[in-house]
Amino acid sequence: MTGFHLHLSLLTPGHFRQAWRLPHADPRAHLDVGHFARLAKAAEDARIDAVFLGDGPALGAGIAYGPDTGLDPLILLAHLSGTTDRLGFVITSSTTYNSPYNLARRFNALDHVSRGRAAVNIVTTGTTAAAANFGLDEHPDKETRYRRAHEFLDVVTRLWDAWEPDALVGDRESGRYADPELIHDIDHHGEFFSVRGPLPVPAGPQGRPVIVQAGGSAGGLALAGEFADVVFTVAQTRPKAVAFREDIRRRAEAAGRHADDVKVSLGVVVLVAGTEEEARRRERELYGTLPVERLAAAVTAGLGLPAGAFGPDDPISLADLPGETGEGAFSAGFAESTRALIAERPRTPRELVQRSAGGAGHRLLVGSAVQIADDLEDWFRAGAADGFTVMPADIAVDFENFTRLVVPILQERGLFQREYGAPTLRERLGLRWPRRARPAERSPQPR
Repeated sequence: MTGFHLHLSLLTPGHFRQAWRLPHADPRAHLDVGHFARLAKAAEDARIDAVFLGDGPALGAGIAYGPDTGLDPLILLAHLSGTTDRLGFVITSSTTYNSPYNLARRFNALDHVSRGRAAVNIVTTGTTAAAANFGLDEHPDKETRYRRAHEFLDVVTRLWDAWEPDALVGDRESGRYADPELIHDIDHHGEFFSVRGPLPVPAGPQGRPVIVQAGGSAGGLALAGEFADVVFTVAQTRPKAVAFREDIRRRAEAAGRHADDVKVSLGVVVLVAGTEEEARRRERELYGTLPVERLAAAVTAGLGLPAGAFGPDDPISLADLPGETGEGAFSAGFAESTRALIAERPRTPRELVQRSAGGAGHRLLVGSAVQIADDLEDWFRAGAADGFTVMPADIAVDFENFTRLVVPILQERGLFQREYGAPTLRERLGLRWPRRARPAERSPQPR
């Protein structure tokens, strides 16, 4: 079995969103480009495959308690690509609040600028507040958002494929710079978009930027099977994670792809220290920053339970939950992961908050460097993931602790690379070169 990939989240102040309250933290670090440059250097020194940054096109109500979305990640990470040589960059972008031509052009440019290290994390946006920022009376429903996302990615990938490999000639003697016969309009006219194309420059070093997909609903899973190179997912239990990966691989095959054409990156919040005792002390310190009752109420609401039906310390059993995750849930993946945890035994809202770093949804892993490495290895060898997106609990401490303490153990065990191999992110993730097809050769996809 070959080793796994590692991505590191840059979310600041960390996935305990109130970590900024601790004495060592800088409450304004999420606005400091120097802070992110230091993290990128630490990640590259540890040979991390890529850094990841989420995003949303609206300011959330959580701004009362901690930093929200922060700086535009495309601009920030494009800057960081100039301060690094091999580190990849995974940048979240919304298909609901972008146009496919602009997104295709910007990420193609980033792929050129970074010399093949760009990845786009596709989301449809669950935040209803975003609609008003884009002149909409209401946020589109989930089914509409995923129907739009399907067409969006169809257009984007065709734009990335519009230049054939030999289209740029550059023949000084004849004066022929490019062969227009090898540069194709896509002439797309669909339900949501009309786009002629092509892009003004050929594809970047990866052929296409890596496509990451993060939705766990039925629409998200269908999108992943057809388009995703990497699926970023959540799981609180190992059987759930194994079943999810197997399902994604089957979906890829059903879409006419190879099962290995899509990799599963499992999110895990990491709180690591030199000893378990020190890690547990820091865990208590971080929990002391949280408004637990408010977060417990949010967790119960996310499970579709009535407001006030369960207090922070009232056990919730599987029988208490609605029959299935509703389409109205903010994150189907988070809700299903939490249901799997409750299926093991009843859990209180307080426990659910503790198991997911304050209600963030992803599994919290606390311990010494050896314990963290053991856990990642166990889940990987069980077939739960092809790699991990590591989310530091407190970025001021856990980012460096993971790169300095955990990564060397994983390298010593042969699970993670000691040196960067191939120059592009796509190749390092073990992804095949994308098939470059003329738009006319693309068969219409079912809606």
